[in-house]
Amino acid sequence: MKAADDSAKLPENSSAARRSPRLRQRVAWMYYVEEMTQSAIADALGIGRITVVRLLAEARAMNEVRITLSRDIAELSRLEIELQKRFDIPEAIVAPRSSVDADPRSVVAAACAPYISDILKPDMKIGVGWGRTLARTLGFIQDKQAPRLTVVSMLGGILRAHMAECYLIAAPAVVDSLATKRALIERCGLKEVFDFAKNLDAVVLGVGSLTNSTASFYGVVPDAELEALRALGAVGELLYNFFDIDGHIINHPINECAMSIPLSSVRRAPIRMLVAGGEDKADAMIGAFQLLRPTTFVTDEIAAEALLARRE
Repeated sequence: MKAADDSAKLPENSSAARRSPRLRQRVAWMYYVEEMTQSAIADALGIGRITVVRLLAEARAMNEVRITLSRDIAELSRLEIELQKRFDIPEAIVAPRSSVDADPRSVVAAACAPYISDILKPDMKIGVGWGRTLARTLGFIQDKQAPRLTVVSMLGGILRAHMAECYLIAAPAVVDSLATKRALIERCGLKEVFDFAKNLDAVVLGVGSLTNSTASFYGVVPDAELEALRALGAVGELLYNFFDIDGHIINHPINECAMSIPLSSVRRAPIRMLVAGGEDKADAMIGAFQLLRPTTFVTDEIAAEALLARRE
C-alpha cells in the first residue's frame, strides 16, 4: 500500500476523524491487501459503495494507508492477548480477514512482512522455510539495508532472497532414503549449510496441515504416504517433519528423508517466527506450538478464533 502525504491529514474535529477506526481500517485492508473490489467490500460489510470510497479516501488522508495498518482494533488485540496466554507465546499477531471465503495466505503474508523487515540487522543469520504463505510474504517485504545479512534455506528446493548472501540446500525436499540423505550431506557439499544453521539468529517458517498441505500441493509426498501419516496421528508438518497434536514426531520413515535443517538447530534460534493462516490448520498449529515453541506467531482472525475454540 502507498503511504499518504502527511499534508493531506484531516483535522481531528472533522466528521471523517470521528468515523469508526475499525470500519475504516477494515475497508482499507480488504481493498489493498485482499484486493477486493469496492462493490464487494460494500456487500460484505453491509454499507454503501460511496461509503467505501469515502472511507478509503479518509484512510489515505489520515496517513493510515501503508504496508501495515494500525493494529489498534479491539477485537484483534483481544485475540492476540488470548493466544499469547493460552498457548504461552510471547507475541501473537492477528491479521484481519473479511470472511471464511477470503484466502488467509495473503493477509497473513502482509501482516508478517513488516515484522521480518524490522528484525533484520547487519551480520544477521536468518533461516527461512518455504510454503505458499511465505512465498507471498516476499511481495510485501520492504527493502532494508542490512549489511552482511545471510539467509539460510532450511529445506531442499528453491529460495529467493534479495540483498543477502544465501546458503541453499541444493537437493530435493525429500529423498528416497536416510542413506541418500547422509550421502548428500557428507559427500556433496551440504554439510557446510547444516553446520552454519546450528547458530541462526532467527528462523521464519510456516506449518503445513495434512488436509491442505504444501507437500500434497506440489506432489512432494504421495497421497498414500499422507494417508499413512494420518493413520499414525499426524496433524501437520514443519519442514516436512510430520508430528501429532502434542508436538511429537511421528514414527514414519519419511521423517528421516526430509532434506531439512534439524529441528534441534531450528529451536536453538533465539527468534522463532511461525507463520500460518486458515482455520483448517488449527490442529497443526497447536502441535507446532509444542514442537517449535515460537517466540512470535502470525495468523488471521478466523484461524485465531478456531484455535481458541479448539483448545477449550
